[in-house]
Amino acid sequence: MEKIAEEYLDYLKRYKGASINTVQSYKRDIKNLIDYLSLDKPNELKKVSSTQLNLYLMELEKKGRAASSISRSVASIHSFFQYLFKSGSIERDPSEVISAPKIDRKAPKTLSLEEVDLLLSQPFEKDLKGIRDKAMMELLYATGIRVSELINLRLEDVNIPMGYLVCSDSKTNKERVIPMGNLAKESLKLYIMKAREVMVKHLDEKLLFVNCQGNAMSRQGFWKIMKSYATKANIEKSITPHVLRHSFASHLVENGADLKAVQEMLGHSDISTTQVYAKINHYKLKEVYSKAHPRA
Repeated sequence: MEKIAEEYLDYLKRYKGASINTVQSYKRDIKNLIDYLSLDKPNELKKVSSTQLNLYLMELEKKGRAASSISRSVASIHSFFQYLFKSGSIERDPSEVISAPKIDRKAPKTLSLEEVDLLLSQPFEKDLKGIRDKAMMELLYATGIRVSELINLRLEDVNIPMGYLVCSDSKTNKERVIPMGNLAKESLKLYIMKAREVMVKHLDEKLLFVNCQGNAMSRQGFWKIMKSYATKANIEKSITPHVLRHSFASHLVENGADLKAVQEMLGHSDISTTQVYAKINHYKLKEVYSKAHPRA
């Protein structure tokens, strides 16, 4: 069973161009399904029914899994059984009749401008770590890139004089060019001039940011860094790197940025994903109206 799962994951990477994150997510989803169905041998996959798959999805709901998580599981199951069907491993696709639950798009968590300023002022720019952390957080808020994209940036991807970076999209593997503001440029310039060369293990290191051991930084490592600064700033909201990405988009839309341009900078394939930031600002307008209008 392990062999056929590995062949499927290899197919995702080689022929579907799936990102590392997507492959890892699908791997977890398929492993959980196989464990639930207690499948040991590949030929047992031929006996899997749509009823079993629906019962599995109901089990996920009972466990309190979010609709978005169940939706991704459905996508993983569809993809896996379609691969098995096309490769001739099974005679019919039992996943054809299962469908993802409707996802109620909630407004993403964002920080106010004051909270962003407070958070970004926390790193102590007199030591190497503080200089690096300041540059990373400024760049994240200035460009709205994903944390996986941030930690995989190479030195050659940033053009400080021209004020932009080239980002390889972690979901589509396509490149996009994103502008960055003066504060991010200054923080990045200070990091490259004063800290990076001391922090890297090897002078030919291509990664822009490294951890304190001079190695590639992990997503969890950067998340812990942000969490420590949020605690230091006494910000009670739950802060993750993605909250800065949401704040970047929301603040742009709030200040009149074109939704299509924001979509391009974020790397969203569908503009409906970006439209959630417009909805946030509609709520704010209603709030302002209800407080200010005498007949509201």
